[in-house]
Amino acid sequence: MAPHEQFSAEESNRYSRHFVLPQFGKPAQQKLKTARVSVVGAGGLGCPMLQYLAAAGVGHLQIIDFDIINISNLQRQVLFQTTDVGKPKVRVAAERLTALNPLLTVEPVQAQITAANALLLLKSSDVVVDCTDNFPTRYLLNDACVLLNTPYVYGSVFRYEGQVAVFNYEQGPNYRDFYPAPPAVGSVPNCEAGGVLGVLTGIIGCLQANEVLKIITGFARPLSGEVLLVDSVTLEFDRLKVPQRNSGQSIKSLIDYDEFCGTKTQSSMKEVTVQELKALLDSKADFQLIDVREPHEFDICNLNGELIPQGDIPTSVDKIAKDKQVVIHCRSGARSGNMVQWLEKNHGFTNLYNLKGGILAWAKEIDTSMPTY
Repeated sequence: MAPHEQFSAEESNRYSRHFVLPQFGKPAQQKLKTARVSVVGAGGLGCPMLQYLAAAGVGHLQIIDFDIINISNLQRQVLFQTTDVGKPKVRVAAERLTALNPLLTVEPVQAQITAANALLLLKSSDVVVDCTDNFPTRYLLNDACVLLNTPYVYGSVFRYEGQVAVFNYEQGPNYRDFYPAPPAVGSVPNCEAGGVLGVLTGIIGCLQANEVLKIITGFARPLSGEVLLVDSVTLEFDRLKVPQRNSGQSIKSLIDYDEFCGTKTQSSMKEVTVQELKALLDSKADFQLIDVREPHEFDICNLNGELIPQGDIPTSVDKIAKDKQVVIHCRSGARSGNMVQWLEKNHGFTNLYNLKGGILAWAKEIDTSMPTY
């Protein structure tokens, strides 16, 4: 009996619509059955993408994510329910995917992927799928895939627009050919800062799943050498050619990607806790409080600070005091920390303090009635 004919009755019924597809059939299904796919990120892109890969019959799914489920995730992360808030994403995702298709092996890895563990985690993968939302991880995954000679399926979303591409496929362009250098810190907000249309993550995640199926089965040529641009407002789909720069030849090992992207947090950065900030406010101390979030975030909740969105900081340096203490905050402390470091490095500030934990910590520890997002 040929290998592609070795399907159980349950498999034959489950995958019957694949079996009758021209250019697909049982041979392609067998390739899915023996494939190993690593998915980094179980969020807005990862949830729909994982559901379709599991339904399609990909034999081994490795899910890598260190995060827990937050109520703000539920607007787009459709694997999760309200009762899952506070639980690890990978654990819940593994349970739901196994319930969807118990014939698979689902491997949850609750860890942050880093230069120290990436090659070990990804070495057995036939395809690596990037469902993250930050540049250091994208460069890390790209470089790891180049070193491992593994196809890398990229996806990203921002507000109403999304991108999909396949990199490092059959010696084709890699992510560094598309993005040779990372953008300036703060110039490209993530979903937390810029927002995202929930349904768009489903569209992009499904397109990523489609490319994974192409790579594994060969029923069609993957989207290599181009980036698909998706506009959910106009429903326009455009393609952008990616030049072959042969940048992969310079990738010899994994590096410090936070340092490469300028997002590394320095231990010397000064911080204040929300309790210390409250004491400053209660004592009516002479200091400046700057909020570097976006206006729509400020409208949800704020501490009556001065709003200077992080993208405006480079042109608003003269608005920041140098003769008194300045406390800078954002939602969680990440963006404000980046801005503190940037201002210290590029403009010589010595009086800046990052609010540890951001306005989320304030809502949790000081004012529990404050709305969060």
